[in-house]
Amino acid sequence: MRSLVAALAAVTLAVSACGGGTAPGGAGEGGRSVQLLVFGAPEELAAYRTLAAAYEKSAGGARVRLIEASDREDLIARLSTSIAGGAPPDVFLLNYRFYGQFAAKNAIEPVDARLGASKVVRPADLYPTVTEAFRWRGQQLCLPSNVSSLAVYYNRTLFNKYGVAEPKAGWTWNDLIATASALTRTADGAVVKGTESEAGAPRVAVYGLGVEPTIIRVAPFVWSNGGEILDNQQRPTRFTFDSPKARQALRDFIDLRIAYGVVPTDEEVEAEDDESRFANGRLAMLLSSRRVTTTFRQIKGFDWDVAPLPTYGKAAGILHSDAYCITRASRAKDAAWKFVEYAVGPEGQRILGGTGRSVPSHIAVSRSRTFLDPTKPPRNAQVFLDAIPTVRRVPTISTWPEIEDVTDGILENALYRGDPLDQVIRDIDDKTRPLFARGQNP
Repeated sequence: MRSLVAALAAVTLAVSACGGGTAPGGAGEGGRSVQLLVFGAPEELAAYRTLAAAYEKSAGGARVRLIEASDREDLIARLSTSIAGGAPPDVFLLNYRFYGQFAAKNAIEPVDARLGASKVVRPADLYPTVTEAFRWRGQQLCLPSNVSSLAVYYNRTLFNKYGVAEPKAGWTWNDLIATASALTRTADGAVVKGTESEAGAPRVAVYGLGVEPTIIRVAPFVWSNGGEILDNQQRPTRFTFDSPKARQALRDFIDLRIAYGVVPTDEEVEAEDDESRFANGRLAMLLSSRRVTTTFRQIKGFDWDVAPLPTYGKAAGILHSDAYCITRASRAKDAAWKFVEYAVGPEGQRILGGTGRSVPSHIAVSRSRTFLDPTKPPRNAQVFLDAIPTVRRVPTISTWPEIEDVTDGILENALYRGDPLDQVIRDIDDKTRPLFARGQNP
């Protein structure tokens, strides 16, 4: 079934790309039509449409044709099959964690020469943290659109209602537990203590915290605790959750559900995801990146803001960054570069940053009122900029998407079922070592 879906996705992309009988890229290398493959929530896609429209207006006759995937899995399936079929989009937008599989296949056009000749954007304009994330074997393959990190989104109205102090810089993991516990409430406002929420469901009306059981949510807390998740960042061969500091952070993460009951159950998340639960006023805090801002700006029923991640002792964050990549098989590379140059340059960054979707990768734009405008939520957008010096990234090896899939499934069972920690660590190690061994490194 999955191969059939992928095949259909390839056909859909090819038809979209070649509509009207034109070659991929519109009218070939000399044409000015560019296909951009993206995915996101409706509000995110609206932001990319705004960017595309602004580019078309500024470029006088250029066209950007958005190909909108339903989610990241759909985007990767479309991209993979279209590249294999020789009719890929000209440009695609993808997180650094997932582009390695395409870099390893030599499917991405390096941009070093074009970037070096550009009068619109210079390497020094961009945060080096993100440009380095898209370097593969000495070449700059993609240019970053954003530089985000995890933050704690919180419902200020609920905090005020229950007299709970708002999170602030310097708060700790223990502070997070205490705060989430104080905000996990029944419909009549009573505090729900520990896992008593299991017996009387639907007993909990408001949960204190929402967090995905994934490696990219666990990693920053391991780092904050002084541990490592991998044996080697450049040439990893295994996870290191068996080390004391990593083990402690993983145990504490699992205890959010198992010991404290401050996060929704598996069944509740299946019925209403954390983003929807937060937007509906039934979740006091949510760990997420900047991308949910466009969706949360539609909230009318309460006031919300962002706070930094809690720490064990030192500040640590994880990089969330997407970049524009030009496919090597594009027949409109010059036109594709013009769009990428605009999107990563100051004007494009101001436009996308103004929509709320991104923390601009362009340093000057990120520090401007365009991004930091206090009249638009979140008021404390500075949190994202303050986190940049602390962010680290996971490897971009070609098999990382598979590694994430396997690990996240094990972590999900640990959080919701309470699988023994030793078993969790052993399962992660056993099932990911072969994937590390098969992966290609930058």
